[in-house]
Amino acid sequence: MRAHNSKASRARAAARLAAVQALYQRDMEATHLPTLLDEFHRHRLGAEIEGDQYAQAEVAFFDDVVLGVYARLDEIDDVLTSKLAEGWTLSRLDKTMHQILRAGTYELLARPDVTTGTVINEYVDVAHAFFERREAKFVNGLLDAVAKDVR
Repeated sequence: MRAHNSKASRARAAARLAAVQALYQRDMEATHLPTLLDEFHRHRLGAEIEGDQYAQAEVAFFDDVVLGVYARLDEIDDVLTSKLAEGWTLSRLDKTMHQILRAGTYELLARPDVTTGTVINEYVDVAHAFFERREAKFVNGLLDAVAKDVR
């Protein structure tokens, strides 16, 4: 059972990382969601690209995060804005950071099946894939503040 859990958790972690990448691509290129999901399903989730093997991702979870963020985008951004320090706006955030925070906030709002600690830890891990320790701590603090409000 333990091996299954670690494989399942790796598949979720891969889905979260891919979701942040998809959200970033959507934000930068305004790719239609069905096209974006299809591209990730066929080419990015569990695929090998230029010799790099992408971890097998939980596709349904990936879809839920990406579609859920867009279904609740205004609500998510309002929650995030309310947690930013005085004088800060979402537009001042790095675009990748914004997508990490959106995905994490979505899970905190809409996925009560995932524990608060898991959501925060997983998105801190995603932040480490793109940023230094300071930014990962920012993700931790902001998602923790969001969780206190919405859970």
